[in-house]
Amino acid sequence: MAVIGPDADGTRDPERAAYALRDDRDGIELIIAGDWTALTLGDVPARLQRHIDEQPRFERIDLSQLGHVDTAGVYAILSAISEAAARRAFDRDDLRRLAELVRPALETKPGGRRRSHRDAAAFFTWIGRNVVTEAIEAYRLADFAGQTIVAMARTIAHPRRLRLTPLVAAMEEAGLKGIPITMTMTFFIGAVIALVGVNILADFGVAVFTVEMVGVVVLREFGVVIAAVLLAGRSASSFAAEIGAMRMNQEIDAMQVMGVDRFDALVVPRVLATLLMLPLMTFCSDIGGVAGGMLASWVTLDINPAFFVSQTLLTVEVSHFWIGMSKAPFLAVVIAATGCRQGFMVEGNTESLGRHVTAAVVQSIFLIIMFDAIFAMIFTELDL
Repeated sequence: MAVIGPDADGTRDPERAAYALRDDRDGIELIIAGDWTALTLGDVPARLQRHIDEQPRFERIDLSQLGHVDTAGVYAILSAISEAAARRAFDRDDLRRLAELVRPALETKPGGRRRSHRDAAAFFTWIGRNVVTEAIEAYRLADFAGQTIVAMARTIAHPRRLRLTPLVAAMEEAGLKGIPITMTMTFFIGAVIALVGVNILADFGVAVFTVEMVGVVVLREFGVVIAAVLLAGRSASSFAAEIGAMRMNQEIDAMQVMGVDRFDALVVPRVLATLLMLPLMTFCSDIGGVAGGMLASWVTLDINPAFFVSQTLLTVEVSHFWIGMSKAPFLAVVIAATGCRQGFMVEGNTESLGRHVTAAVVQSIFLIIMFDAIFAMIFTELDL
């Protein structure tokens, strides 16, 4: 019989955790000695782990020299021996109880099967929780939209409830100041559409149809979508920031104490302002997009501007213009309602204000694209 191991020289402290390996005809036996507690273990578990890496877990263990032990010591012992060896050697009640406490930690080690199962369960739990959160968010958005529609109907029935000063101020800020950037954006987009159309249609010898393509795409889709996206970036964030700042300063609470309806004072003027200004922005956007396409066609195809205008009037049906304009009021209500709602959700700190201002823009743009796709499907089914 031979005794091997770092603590087999007989000079160890009897209260310090130690182990030895005894090799005989029946195989290697792990001998545990001393107190195996968090205060006395030291680097014993790390040294024992190196032996485990070189061979399978020990099937034989001697605990006759084991002193005091806690969960850290039992964890280190169970990590080194097999389940069968633990059942044979853990004849003390304290060892069995401690083993029951630490065994789940051993079963959830990285790479274990149960850990992977729990990770999968956590992943699906995260998905389910986010689905529920988004469903609640959609319900609250629909509820806020319903309250906004009721407030607008109440204002139409009683026009004296409308506050003209905030309405005119919102119209100027949301619409008039946004027209130059809207026309500039759609001008370049119309030019890009024309250039792409020339490159594609010229291969088929029908480059002249670029005129019709620019007219249809700009008037039907890009004019209203670009105007709505820019309105969302400028006005939805502005509405959320203004109302959110009022929430932080408790001005909205003061309004409610004075009996002022928050929808009449804050929501209705902003919704009406965007409702009135987005069609105007869409019309200016259409002009800018067609002008950009006309300039690009003049440069690349040498199409005279007068011919471009006459060809547009001849080949592009007026229904495309009205289809694009018909989306504007609906998208305006969506943008304004989203910005106002995010403002009302601001809490009493600047971090919440920044988060909800960002959410107002992102949510508005998402809803613009989603409803534009819905409108496209509806008009396609109606063959318009």
